[in-house]
Amino acid sequence: MDVRLSAEQQALREAAAQLVDDHAPQSVAALDDTARTARLEAAVAGSGWRELRVPDDGDRPLASAVETAIVAEEFGRGPADTSFLGPTLATELRRRAAAGPATAHETVLLRPDLSGLVVVEDADTFCTGVAVDARGATSALALARAGSGYDLVSVAVTGTSQGRDLTRPATMVERGPFQRPDGAGRRPLTGEDIEAWSAFTLALTCADLVGTMRGAVNLARSYAGIRHQYGVAIGTFQSVQHMLADAFVSIEGSSSVTRHAAWAVDALPPGEALAAAATAKAYCARAARDVCETVIQVHGGIGMTWEYLAHVHLRRALLSTQVLGDVGANLARVVAHRKIGGVHDGLR
Repeated sequence: MDVRLSAEQQALREAAAQLVDDHAPQSVAALDDTARTARLEAAVAGSGWRELRVPDDGDRPLASAVETAIVAEEFGRGPADTSFLGPTLATELRRRAAAGPATAHETVLLRPDLSGLVVVEDADTFCTGVAVDARGATSALALARAGSGYDLVSVAVTGTSQGRDLTRPATMVERGPFQRPDGAGRRPLTGEDIEAWSAFTLALTCADLVGTMRGAVNLARSYAGIRHQYGVAIGTFQSVQHMLADAFVSIEGSSSVTRHAAWAVDALPPGEALAAAATAKAYCARAARDVCETVIQVHGGIGMTWEYLAHVHLRRALLSTQVLGDVGANLARVVAHRKIGGVHDGLR
């Protein structure tokens, strides 16, 4: 694979970065600024970036997973408090099921521990799950068994509970009645489809983690330049420099494995792509927690206070870490792939 961005991909990164710089919250208090969030939502809706994975005339996605990950990384850097992960994952499911475009703002319904999609026996089943990244969502997609494959089902999403991530609220669906959305059943999803979707999901969460780490370290660098102890900026202390240097190395390593995982989604067979994505997720999840905790240490005690965004980045990292499994769950996927030539798709 060529790790260099094309001119078009670089332009996409710059456009996403500019949108985030213009509209993302600059303080915790700004999270409650409804005028700002409305401007951010309008800008994202107008960009069309939530539809990057809709099918073209040849049933291929309009944009590659690498390009989708570029946007996800910039949104994580923000941190942008608008929905992107949920609608993008729902769009990818619909594309693979040939179910057509969403009729309403959709997300996906994951199991309560976020380890995989909710699977029901039929559309009349009641089930519990978490609608992730549910800001503005009216429905969430899950799976229903259909012979040897799966069909799409949908559940209504009402109300919003914040959860641990202050930028991407989630909603708990308790005993929700499922329905078949428009277009469901046109093409049952196979196990390989779910593996490919899982690889895409993991790659996207890795990209968000990379962006979250970058944004957090940017905060720490700025703070280290203005916070003084003993008459000098703390950024001149060698211990602080070493902490931030280690964080930078972790980010670069995470960026490398994430770029490979995103490339693999469209370039490799589903099992190989999922193994690459699971490897990346195990690496990024471990790195993100260390980096975000380092950022809070650089801030000192105020890093966990309401006045600073450092803990907002940590909260976002913790949620992205949980989606489709943390370090241990994804290392288990890698081991399974090496042992039996396949990987656990998260449904069994």
